[in-house]
Amino acid sequence: MYQRLKIFIELIRLNKPIGFMLLFWPCIWGLTIAYDFSLSLNTYFFYSFLFFSGSVLMRSAGCIVNDIADRKIDKLVERTKNRPIASEKISVVNAAIYAAILCLIAFLVLINFNTFTIYMALISMPLAFTYPIMKRFTYWPQLFLGITFNYGLVLAWISIQNEVSIIPIIFYLGAIFWTLGYDTIYGYQDINDDEIIGVKSTSIKFKNNPKKFISFCYIIFLASLFLIGYKMNFNYLYYIALTIPLSHLILFQTFNLKTENGNDCLSKFKSNNILGLIILLILLLGKLT
Repeated sequence: MYQRLKIFIELIRLNKPIGFMLLFWPCIWGLTIAYDFSLSLNTYFFYSFLFFSGSVLMRSAGCIVNDIADRKIDKLVERTKNRPIASEKISVVNAAIYAAILCLIAFLVLINFNTFTIYMALISMPLAFTYPIMKRFTYWPQLFLGITFNYGLVLAWISIQNEVSIIPIIFYLGAIFWTLGYDTIYGYQDINDDEIIGVKSTSIKFKNNPKKFISFCYIIFLASLFLIGYKMNFNYLYYIALTIPLSHLILFQTFNLKTENGNDCLSKFKSNNILGLIILLILLLGKLT
């Protein structure tokens, strides 16, 4: 039983929480900018719990689908060759059953929201499960990941406002570039294996000038944060606080990046979890002052 549990945890990457946290942060950002904090906080905390649960469940299901699709490729990559499906610790059929159960539980979480949110979430499902095949056809799989990973930002806004407006759209588009930047950094861990196998990525496409591309992505993201502050009439404290993510993204993550060092790339990638929290606190500062 312990061994099966260990394999299941490895299968859904529960031992690597960075993945579901990067899915959760856009959700809580969207919820925060949409919520009226003059009202009771009960709904805010309840919805935060629902989005967190949904992030864990859908990321877990997504990992399984990704590993099923990539099982032959994963065997050829040093970092991924010991994943449960690639190493045949679990069968594809059993893994698919686990993914289906996780999706069912995620649906039970989803039906707690309003009808518009449910419909919009269901529309996004094809995006979540087609991402793994994109690396075979395009150098932009990270773009598809960004579109998928940040969709919760729009859903969270809709869950409160029950409508779409320009504000979450601006933020969503900016957050896509955030993901495009950090997942390009992540991809440099496997770039040598990927080039041999023939897998495509932005890491390969921009390998000759990675810092220029990554800084461009992060500048777009930061611009969206400034624009959100303007559209929501946040005061000057919000803009001062934005110097923190600006310094982190441009100076620490980009200028100090060592693409030839896998450990450095992983460290820079993981730092986006802290960044997610910092941006949440800055948004709360903007809303509450």
